Amino acid sequence: MTGSLALPLWILAVVGALALWAALDRILMPSARWFLRRRLNRMIEEVNTRLELQIPAFQQTKRRVLIDQLAYDPHVMEAIEAEAEATGTPREVLSRQVERYAREIVPSFNAYAYFRIGYHLARRAVESLYRVRLGYSDDEALARIEPGASVVFVMNHRSNMDYVIVAYMAAHRSALSYAVGEWARVWPLRMLVRSLGAYFVRRGSGSRLYRQVLARYVQAATAGGVVQAVYPEGGLSRDGRLRKPKLGLINYMVSSFDPEGTRDLVFVPVGINYDRVLEDRMLVRAPGPGEPRRSRARVLATAFRFAAHNVSLMIRRRWYRFGYACVNFAAPISMRDYAKANGLDFRTLELEERHQAVEKLGGELLQAIAAAIPVLPVSLVATVFVRADGALDLLEIKGRTQALIDRLEREGAYVHIPRADRDYAVTVGLRMLTLRHFVTEADGLYSANEGERDMLRYYANAIEHFLSDAPDD
Repeated sequence: MTGSLALPLWILAVVGALALWAALDRILMPSARWFLRRRLNRMIEEVNTRLELQIPAFQQTKRRVLIDQLAYDPHVMEAIEAEAEATGTPREVLSRQVERYAREIVPSFNAYAYFRIGYHLARRAVESLYRVRLGYSDDEALARIEPGASVVFVMNHRSNMDYVIVAYMAAHRSALSYAVGEWARVWPLRMLVRSLGAYFVRRGSGSRLYRQVLARYVQAATAGGVVQAVYPEGGLSRDGRLRKPKLGLINYMVSSFDPEGTRDLVFVPVGINYDRVLEDRMLVRAPGPGEPRRSRARVLATAFRFAAHNVSLMIRRRWYRFGYACVNFAAPISMRDYAKANGLDFRTLELEERHQAVEKLGGELLQAIAAAIPVLPVSLVATVFVRADGALDLLEIKGRTQALIDRLEREGAYVHIPRADRDYAVTVGLRMLTLRHFVTEADGLYSANEGERDMLRYYANAIEHFLSDAPDD
């Protein structure tokens, strides 16, 4: 006996959707992943033929594998045991917490996103905003870095544009892995940041367990030869001067470094400077300790007004790029040579001894960074006005700037002179300061705007360290 069974249309739609999902999941998705992985591996092989520092296998490892390795690292497991005994927290709870930390920290580097998307976006951004220049690069010393060495670029931190500009300038050398703060964890920015190889850091976290997880990731990445970029200052300079170093990440790197091992650890000092820092007013006039912070809405409103003002200038054809941005790459510092010269093995030092040794190393790295900071037109002319007693005519400004350039060059500073024309350098610097009303002009005389003197000092402070110990002419 035969008959027919009527089914509602919605059930048929659900069954069809499930069948389609099963086909995608079991047949099409594995094939697509295999195809994309094959294309990505070919791209990495092609990119590695052009890079001075190749992308290591560590960065090509699947993120899930790195998370598991970090979560079950023996040192992390010991930290879990110690935390459980100290606080009475169940080990299962601490293990889940460690996995959350690991997922938060570990990046998901994508070579296509870095070299095809990130590089071109960075190039478009920096060349639209600045006249970007490479001041100098000690190429001979950089070429002597041992193949396979773990290279860490250490640099001063003046702007959030540092991430973009240095990655752009170093793109022919390697892909850089940055440590970024919690500002970058906002969706969807965090996905892009992870795909570019950056890892998240909770600044000032008091959790011993978190610090151990972070330390083991940094040590694993260093041991795996990942090229990293670190800001020893820890944050943006608020007054233009170099800040006292915060050496947590550097401490993690050197505390597991084996001077007799097969892989050297090399620090490359990088100096960066701008004729205009995008966040300068926000940094200089940020609330001090105990003062109320600005709301997020107010910060966004300020950013919108800044963007609208510059769009208005573009429409009226009165917009200039924000002057020059310049980067210098100084001679690398080999930790194998450093350890040998100082009779050090950081792994064997007691806690207090290692703290002192890392502070000494950090001081030397910061000195090398300071020496590499380029001198740009705005910093030159700002210094002239900070030191001036009153109004100056154009001839006096040029004369004082010329004398300042001579003095800086005697001190070993790299002074970027646009078009190799000192008069033009003065013109560029003075134009920027007058356009921003840091300097005012009346009847052919130029004087510092008293209401903007803190901003003049900010730009003058960028090169103050070259002058502080030198006698005046």
